[in-house]
Amino acid sequence: MKIVHVITRLILGGAQENTLLTCEGLSARGHEVTLITGPAIGPEGELLTRAQAGNYKVIVLNSLRRAINPLLDATAYRALLRRLDDLKPDVIHTHSSKAGILTRRAATKLRKDSALPKIVHTIHGLAFHPYGNRFANRLYIALEKRAARRTDAIISVANAMTDQALAAGVGQPEQYTTIYSGMEVSAFLNRPDNTDEFRRSLGLTDDDVLVTQVSRLAELKGHEFILAAAERIGDRRIHLCFVGDGHKRRAIERAIRASASLTGRVHLTGLLPPEQMPVVMHAADIVVHCSLREGLARALPQAMLAGKPVISFDIDGAREVVDFDTGVLLEPGDIAGLKTAIETLAAAPQTRTHLGEEGRRRAEEKFDHRVMVEKIEALYNTFLQVPSGKPSA
Repeated sequence: MKIVHVITRLILGGAQENTLLTCEGLSARGHEVTLITGPAIGPEGELLTRAQAGNYKVIVLNSLRRAINPLLDATAYRALLRRLDDLKPDVIHTHSSKAGILTRRAATKLRKDSALPKIVHTIHGLAFHPYGNRFANRLYIALEKRAARRTDAIISVANAMTDQALAAGVGQPEQYTTIYSGMEVSAFLNRPDNTDEFRRSLGLTDDDVLVTQVSRLAELKGHEFILAAAERIGDRRIHLCFVGDGHKRRAIERAIRASASLTGRVHLTGLLPPEQMPVVMHAADIVVHCSLREGLARALPQAMLAGKPVISFDIDGAREVVDFDTGVLLEPGDIAGLKTAIETLAAAPQTRTHLGEEGRRRAEEKFDHRVMVEKIEALYNTFLQVPSGKPSA
């Protein structure tokens, strides 16, 4: 098959890692893959270098940006139309809202009297949500409804995304398939040799308990809830680690400096490359994810693969991996519950081990990137009737 994937930007993030692994896997299975993306702009780090080193074609459109900009968006649309017309793919697969809206419109125009290209869209997280601007939510819902009518299949990274999209009137049930976002699971199963070195770099002793969140330092990621809970925890052996960067970093640093109880107990690592994530997860004793909006945070299955218990707010797809057998699920914004959960798990290493073992058992097959690629390829084949490619390495 000739397959084109389109995503707005290749920063460090779950949607971007998902897209790269899909492109790599489909290319390894013998398909002709092209990835179209915008520039990797922002403080969150980039995956464009990895993409350009892959065994598939990468096209960067400078006008394809995440933020709404009518002038740039019109330029991006015209550029997409030209590129797609030149490539003449069998399948166009879009990722996230902005790229999906522009590209699906262009793809439909290219169809003319042909049944090709087939159009697939992945929902990694919905652009409309309870914390969004009312006008922006209405606009995105209207645009997503229109785009869904141009789409042959919609992939959700969690059942919750399907439920929320259908509740908003986006698409029809028969269009949707849930395919969990894959990752390189083998990297997380064994404890890396430099795990202790990472803990020592944070100034921890063997008796200290490390509670880690991996996410951008941005709005709705919930760092303020973690800091508020930590301020109420008197046990100085409990440390926090925030892995990632973003424009909220200075505000977080100010909050830490302003609190005597947090000084020396909260560690910001800044950006770390994806290959460091197994070290981060194994170095942690507990992994938290207090985001208020997330399709299904990759940090949760990554922690589970490393055998760590997880604490998460009950948002979007979190309950599809977190329950009383793998960790603690809390109501969004429940600072008191977060404090209790951290203290309880910190004091119970045997419970942490039990929860981690069960989490690993569940996550090992469900989140394997090879399984994800096989399911995506099988979905393409349902409307193209092309034989499956060779197994990926």
